[in-house]
Order: sequence, then structure tokens, then C-alpha cells
Amino acid sequence: MIVTVTGGARSGKSSFAERWCMKHAPSGWYVATAQAFDEEMRLRIDRHRLQREDSRYPWTTLEEPLRLAGLLRELPGYDGFHPDSCVLVDCLTLWLSNVLLAAEAEGRATEDALTREIARLQEAVAAYPGTLVLVTNEVGSGIVPEYPLGRLYRDYAGILNQRIAEISDQVFLVTAGIPIELKSREYLL
Repeated sequence: MIVTVTGGARSGKSSFAERWCMKHAPSGWYVATAQAFDEEMRLRIDRHRLQREDSRYPWTTLEEPLRLAGLLRELPGYDGFHPDSCVLVDCLTLWLSNVLLAAEAEGRATEDALTREIARLQEAVAAYPGTLVLVTNEVGSGIVPEYPLGRLYRDYAGILNQRIAEISDQVFLVTAGIPIELKSREYLL
């Protein structure tokens, strides 16, 4: 089962995704995509780690800021991975930001890199045989970014979210801490 959880910043999407996993699986793998480039982000990451520990739910944390599709392909059913576990990825838009910034730093064509990595991730998610919960941000509802790189990121975050939602069994939008399942309400033409 593939579950996507989206929403704005501080909407409660990560907390909901964690609770969803706790309800549906006896243990979980937590794939964190954040990178601590500054002290504030280090503190956020530490706070999230402590919250997982305090939950008393058996999380195994893996940190993967760039090679997400490869990591997902290594997890399922092999090398002692418990098939009843839930895998939670938090979050896709941080991963996308990491991919964008890495491509830019290396002088690679950023749009080509983003298109390629989104396709790789979509394939890995679609092929995943277990329970996979993906957290992402809904970034296109705000103002238009002032700079080209910000607009490129916003556009590709929307593309990423559409591609992942398309292959998801359930898609939740979380607003003000309230999750609403969208996929079952989809209007098909």
C-alpha cells in the first residue's frame, strides 16, 4: 500500500503520517531526508528524533538525503527487513530540494536532473511491495517565488506530488491538523 500525506508547513502532516504507521504496522522504518546545514535545522532534526523515541514505537531511522529511490529498492523483503513493517519517508519535498541544490552545485542541468530523479523515485515507489507512507509539502498554494530557482523548485514539487499521488492508494491532505483522504473522493472524467 502506498500512502501520500501532503499539506502546508506545520499542518500536522508528519504527526499524522507517524500515527498512521503506528496504527497499521507493529514497527516502522523512518527514512529522513533532511540535511543539517545550520544549527536551527540540527535542532529540528534532534527534536524529531526525540519525538520518535518518546513515542515508544519501534522506529528504525535511516537518513538518506539524495539516493531515495535506491534506498527504497534495497529495503523490501530482503536482508532481514520485516515484511510487516511500515516505511515512512519524511519528506519528499526536502529530498527534492536536496536533489535540486546538488545538481546546481555540480553544474548539471537542474531540470533534467529533477525529471530523471522524480521518474526514478516514481518507479521505486510503484514497485514497492510493502506499506509505504510518503510525506510531502504542498508548496504551490503560496506566493510565486521571486527567483528562478525558487520557481523551478515550486513547479517540480507540484510535478513530484502529482506523480506520487497518481500511484498512491490513499492521499491525505492535512490542514490545521485535520487529515482528509482525497483519493477516494477523486472526480474522474
